[in-house]
Amino acid sequence: MLPTEVADVYRAYLFAAEAHEGQKRESGEAYIFHPLTVARILAELGMDPPTIISALLHDVIEDTPTAKEQLAKSFGEEVAELVDGVSKLTHIEFETKAEAQAENFRKMMLAMVNDIRVILVKLADRLHNMRTLGVMRPEKRRRIARETLEIYAPIANRLGMHSIRLELEDLGFLANSPLRYQVLVEAMKKVGGNRSEIVAKMEETMTERLKLEGLSGHVVGREKHLYSIYRKMREKRLSFSEVMDVFAFRIVVDSVDTCYRVLGAVHNLYTPVPGRFKDYIAIPKVNGYQSLHTVLFSPYSVPIEVQIRTQDMDKVAEAGIAAHWQYKTQDGVNSTSQQRTRQWLSGLLDIQQHAGNSIEFLENVKIDLFPDEVYVFTPNGEIREMPRGATAVDFAYAVHTDVGNHCVAVKIDRRLMPLRTELLNGRTVEIITAKGTRPNPAWLDFVVTAKARSTIRHYLKNLQYGESVTLGRRLLEKSLRVFDVDMGKISKQQFENLIKDYGLSSVSELLSDIGLGNRIPALVARSLLQANGEKAEIIEQQTTGQHPLVIKGTEGAVVSLAKCCRPIPGDPVLGFVTAGRGIVIHSETCNNVAEYRKLPEKWVDVQWDDNVEGEFPVELRLLVHNQRGVLAIVAAAISELGANIEHVTMDERDGMHSNLSFIVAVTGRKHLARVMMRLRSIELVERIIRRHN
Repeated sequence: MLPTEVADVYRAYLFAAEAHEGQKRESGEAYIFHPLTVARILAELGMDPPTIISALLHDVIEDTPTAKEQLAKSFGEEVAELVDGVSKLTHIEFETKAEAQAENFRKMMLAMVNDIRVILVKLADRLHNMRTLGVMRPEKRRRIARETLEIYAPIANRLGMHSIRLELEDLGFLANSPLRYQVLVEAMKKVGGNRSEIVAKMEETMTERLKLEGLSGHVVGREKHLYSIYRKMREKRLSFSEVMDVFAFRIVVDSVDTCYRVLGAVHNLYTPVPGRFKDYIAIPKVNGYQSLHTVLFSPYSVPIEVQIRTQDMDKVAEAGIAAHWQYKTQDGVNSTSQQRTRQWLSGLLDIQQHAGNSIEFLENVKIDLFPDEVYVFTPNGEIREMPRGATAVDFAYAVHTDVGNHCVAVKIDRRLMPLRTELLNGRTVEIITAKGTRPNPAWLDFVVTAKARSTIRHYLKNLQYGESVTLGRRLLEKSLRVFDVDMGKISKQQFENLIKDYGLSSVSELLSDIGLGNRIPALVARSLLQANGEKAEIIEQQTTGQHPLVIKGTEGAVVSLAKCCRPIPGDPVLGFVTAGRGIVIHSETCNNVAEYRKLPEKWVDVQWDDNVEGEFPVELRLLVHNQRGVLAIVAAAISELGANIEHVTMDERDGMHSNLSFIVAVTGRKHLARVMMRLRSIELVERIIRRHN
């Protein structure tokens, strides 16, 4: 650091000391010790002067009268923006504490997109707070510890900051589960002595083998940290002895070439365990981590984990993105770790744009904070990193949002596979798209990446909103016609007065509320007319008036067909307004309609459009004679008449008969009648009925 930079850091210290004068932490020590420690943590990571200055000043905007403009004037705009990004924004009020925490997290993550150093200061701030957490009340300690384990430690891992992550995890484990922590500490002490002797012997053996091969490398045996032991015991349901029955070694060498030579040497020394070798040098982890991993059989009847890496890789493994800080380098070229980090951060903008609220944003990002990658290839041979468990739909959205929105099929290693197929290492994935297709709500049941989930939800919300506005307009027009009033004659001022009374922001929001069933159209119509000074009485039969709502059965998100009775075109039907779902169409003979008759204000008189298109599911139940091939005969008869079988079940009734249940897609009652007539002509079919409930 240059003398002028040292002078700037000292000036920032004096500024912070004066700003925090008289303030004390809950431990009783002067507040200035906190920003000093945060700055020291970052200095030890080799961060640049603006970051260290920002660490010294990171609480002055939040906890003192100091304004951002004052910082900009004294230390420059860069430092002021960093400090502002780190500030916790506690002056914002939220309805719930969860919402407040999620919003603070959202602000922090979006600040990272502009400058990654924001999160480095935040991580150092959280690390010192965790070190001094003992003075807090037990419930506050546990809340902060959970937040650290769920958010901050995974972020440190995502940025490759291994040493910070390990300390955050162990401190979080101690604060959140102190008794379990103490039990593991005692157990570690009991096995410590014997393990140390074995580790020392194997260190010596490996070092001698490297010398014999003419290779130079530093061999270090290491202990697993407590939280990783606890997590492995909990997730894999292992005992302490099973987890500790593994020895771990790290070999640090001078070059990449030597890494592979050392790998050959240790494989000659001990037999490798098949399928347990990973090359993170050729294909680095998403956080920039590089190393060779292998598992060997040891002479002590326990496996050995060996990591082989260069000195530079070792620095990156410990300090991550901070190890080779090149922010705004002179040649403009960022490190691999920074490039990967920036790719991830740019994806946060997509998630932010598609998330409905801060809590949804937090949950989406947390999905990506626990990466366990698989590597797949595009048809052009490009490598794509995906989280373990990712499906073809996740891959499609990773390529491009439009590819995801329009995907209809996938080829994996040139074979057509279902879109929900999980991706495996080394597979080649080709997405097939088609114009006019759109995301399927069922995809939300199996996608795992935040981008895919948030984009699908965003699309479906917009789709539902548009359809609900259209349906709401139709319902309101229908209700107004009962009073012989045309909706076009309602003035803009009347609508504005009404949405103001309802606390809404626009007419579209009002219509959407009606379409989704959150407001009864008849009551909205009455309110509009009363606002106009007209006297109007709600006609008792208005929902079954002379102007039924015409439906096509393809309205989508806000008009759905009840699964209890499965109405089809031609059936007499009744619409029931359900909050949040819009209109649910039931057959008039449905058993559930009896319950709805108690709520006449939620009925909607509906009728099928004359030109209904599409297929509609209906349930058929058959009693058939037990005979080999009867299911195939019935299924073939259904297919002959162009009806698609969506689901079938078969159970034996007695020794002579079986019950068959089909969900069959038909175009209407006439189509259904032809199907049932054809099935009755089969000798093996004794009885057939359409199930309404």
